[in-house]
Amino acid sequence: MDLMEKNLELTEVQKLEGHTDRVWNVAWNPVSSLADGTSPVIASCSGDNTVRIWEQSSLSHSWTCKEVLEETHTRTVRSCAWSPSGKLLATASFDGTTGIWENYGSEFECISTLEGHENEVKSVSWNASGTYLATCSRDKSVWIWEVIPGNEYDCASVLNGHTQDVKMVQWHPTVDLLFSCSYDNTIKVWWSEDDDGDYQCVQTLDESNNGHSSTVWAISFNAAGDRMVTCSDDLTLKIWGADISMMHSGEGYAPWTHLSTLSGYHDRTIYSAHWSRDDIIASGAGDNAIRLFVDSKHDSVDEPSYNLLLTKNKAHDMDVNCVRWSPGETNRLLASASDDGMIKIWQLATKP
Repeated sequence: MDLMEKNLELTEVQKLEGHTDRVWNVAWNPVSSLADGTSPVIASCSGDNTVRIWEQSSLSHSWTCKEVLEETHTRTVRSCAWSPSGKLLATASFDGTTGIWENYGSEFECISTLEGHENEVKSVSWNASGTYLATCSRDKSVWIWEVIPGNEYDCASVLNGHTQDVKMVQWHPTVDLLFSCSYDNTIKVWWSEDDDGDYQCVQTLDESNNGHSSTVWAISFNAAGDRMVTCSDDLTLKIWGADISMMHSGEGYAPWTHLSTLSGYHDRTIYSAHWSRDDIIASGAGDNAIRLFVDSKHDSVDEPSYNLLLTKNKAHDMDVNCVRWSPGETNRLLASASDDGMIKIWQLATKP
């Protein structure tokens, strides 16, 4: 049955309270879900210089803060990301460093601090195999770190191409392609043609190819990796597509093309967009709202059509900085983070 035909609602499951400043980012641990018998875990990071680890009880299904990671970063922690194994957590801070935390079961320990950026580190992302970590900064650069056994991280590449603050880095889910988006209104695609790790900018998505006209804040991919959504200060979401199978078969770089623009839905900056495993796009914005979109499946000859599935006005009391779907395919849980200091867990389900 088409999602548009279902009577769906986004219901608040729980507020997670504890941070004493705005919450910038949330990240679901990729290998924890009730489906496989382990408790779902979320990391959140904040302007209060801390990271919090939240866990859902398998019995009560309520969330509690299990640990506060502090005394490592001296300024705002802007971004956090779990490694594919779920064992490591990378944290990016305005103090110019990236922390690597290891989960030892009962506690987390900072096992490495990556230094090199000239100022605020804005975002961090692991590639699909966990062999590379990318960071970006207000210093306009993107760094690629190679993960070496023994908790060592070697800077493999410093990528200079953006002319302004880089807001986010995101690895592609199935190919070692790195994407970065910036205050300079562009998205850049970085790729190494061979195994020497020499990454080059192979494509720039900007206004000349139907890109954004203002700061690009976030990037997310669908599960198949052949579509990407980006969001911007220009109040639009844009959908992009590429023939990823071409890259999988070793035929070279497959360029990304603009497929669709979603506009007129948010009336303030769209800070976050995230694609669920079952193809629902969530967006969070400065209008305090969360919106959900789905592919109408009635593609015209020119471009796919995305429809608004539902709107949650006043999802938070202030800007929604981050929306993230849970990695599980069954429960349709969404986490959101806001300037109001709250994290909220939502469930998308059919109205009773």
